[in-house]
Amino acid sequence: MKIHTTNYVNTFIEIAEDCPVSRSEVPPQKKEKTLASLQYEIISKHPYQYSSDDVIFECHAVKSGISENEKEKEREQFFSKGQPCLRSSPLAKRYGFGIHHNTEGKVALYAVESDQYQKLSNDSSITKTKAMRSKRK
Repeated sequence: MKIHTTNYVNTFIEIAEDCPVSRSEVPPQKKEKTLASLQYEIISKHPYQYSSDDVIFECHAVKSGISENEKEKEREQFFSKGQPCLRSSPLAKRYGFGIHHNTEGKVALYAVESDQYQKLSNDSSITKTKAMRSKRK
């Protein structure tokens, strides 16, 4: 079985061209956790601790109610099909966060207004890619 991955290495996902905010916003808390709030919680509390695959699968597991002892089998099944990467994350499309993948493929968030965001955007040793647009041109 082929395993697909959403991981990038030494890459910075910049906010989408049509991102509606000029300052980052923490996704609002709702009774049912949204994908944005789950991703924000995992990445902001554990910078550079998890890969994109870890974050995407953990959000899927929470939303789908997958138990701890089912996770290993489910993860293999989940990544047997291609999954949307963090370029499609609402954090980068809607909430104004850049997502940095370090040389080990672990991720952290940077607010668009932060000095660190600017530094990563201007670092020629890092691959840059934009988050996906919310609307077609």
